Amino acid sequence: MPDVQFVRRRCNGVTLNVAEAGSDSGPLVILLHGFPEFWFGWRHQIGALADAGYRVVAPDQRGYNLSDKPKGIGQYDVDLLADDVVALAAHYTDKAFNLVGHDWGAVAAWWTTTRAPAKVRKLAVLNCPHPAVWRHAMEADPIQRRASWYVRAFQIPWLPEAMMRARNFQGLAQALRQSKTPPSDEEIEVYRDAWRQDGALTAMINWYRAIYRRRFVPIPPSSIRQPVHIIWGKQDRYALPALAEASKALCVNAKLTYLPEATHWVAHDDPNQVNSLLLDFLA
Repeated sequence: MPDVQFVRRRCNGVTLNVAEAGSDSGPLVILLHGFPEFWFGWRHQIGALADAGYRVVAPDQRGYNLSDKPKGIGQYDVDLLADDVVALAAHYTDKAFNLVGHDWGAVAAWWTTTRAPAKVRKLAVLNCPHPAVWRHAMEADPIQRRASWYVRAFQIPWLPEAMMRARNFQGLAQALRQSKTPPSDEEIEVYRDAWRQDGALTAMINWYRAIYRRRFVPIPPSSIRQPVHIIWGKQDRYALPALAEASKALCVNAKLTYLPEATHWVAHDDPNQVNSLLLDFLA
């Protein structure tokens, strides 16, 4: 792990815990984690990007770990998630910045690029479709609905939180251990510390509750003009490769790279290859 500093940044009405690394004068790259991770999910990427001269910023997104956890499902609507990203970037630069997201972090990254295109220089997403593509698939594709069965289960009040908390967060830990390179026991304990934060489980699940209530206007093909690189582990149990293809079609200039043996946890499965792909793309 490189030298990482932690700061508190006020962004869009919430205070985010933010990991920072690299040169203060380097081009900004913001790393957005997914569920059920936090900034620590980028531990294999931060050093490579910082060593390449980037200013690396990896927040705990709202609701996670040490960041604020506003109450209410509406506080996790994708518009607010995107506005958080833009507000965070403003602490570092007034220029267009680079965005990298995985899972739910990629939802926020996709939507930031869609909602505030002038702010984003390049977008890299790992195993996550554009939210409008995913939401349509949940309505129209029975195979994807089955793969995402848990999203409907998360709509139930309090029960998902109780199940996640059971047996010392066994379910969440087991999900991370599905990686081809599973986290160590010590790393799992770091995650457990984040999950134990007061209100964290409800806030994390509220991201799912909010998007299930959201309806998206269809995004026209070739409407996203920034360079986009979609990196996709084909062994993902939660999202079909067809979602990657549909998301690529929304972009004017997109590259789709499949990693045949990687799972949903692609950044952990093959960090060296992912780092190489990111550095080549962001240059």
